Amino acid sequence: MKGKIFTLFSLFMLLVWSCGSDSPKVKVSENAVAQESDGTFALSLDDAACYSDADNPASNTAEWKVVVSEPGTYKVWLSSATRDTTDLSYINSVRISLLDKLIEVDPAIDRVVLDSKEVSFPYFRADSYAGSFYFSEPGEYSIQVISEKILPKEAMNTSKEESIDTKLVSVILTPMTR
Repeated sequence: MKGKIFTLFSLFMLLVWSCGSDSPKVKVSENAVAQESDGTFALSLDDAACYSDADNPASNTAEWKVVVSEPGTYKVWLSSATRDTTDLSYINSVRISLLDKLIEVDPAIDRVVLDSKEVSFPYFRADSYAGSFYFSEPGEYSIQVISEKILPKEAMNTSKEESIDTKLVSVILTPMTR
């Protein structure tokens, strides 16, 4: 009888201990971008780790760490600031990568956003659909974009900006609904 009580008490204590203990937490980088309340990610170039090559601008790169809380498929949109709403004038394809998936796209204008807070006159925001990514589980991921339209911050703060017709300003991930 005492053995059964001891066994039941031990099982009860094990259950209480296991339910009360914290599960391991995902380690998150301090500059990682979290999902907005509607599930989207707005990845601004201002928040990216950027690398630029003056000799080969086609290899200019922006990278973000994102924290996915809801797994699933997300549409990928490129947002450009442009003066010409009929032609974005990208010379090379834009490459967007997540893990082992690569999207390569020649951006075309799918929608023009007139009252965007991301850009100011004389620019308009033009969004280009690029494809989709699938996140299989919650966690932290790296997203990388390579394009000649990722301009170094120094170029944006000089008088050369007046001669820039198009520049990449952000990448937007929106959850797909069924």
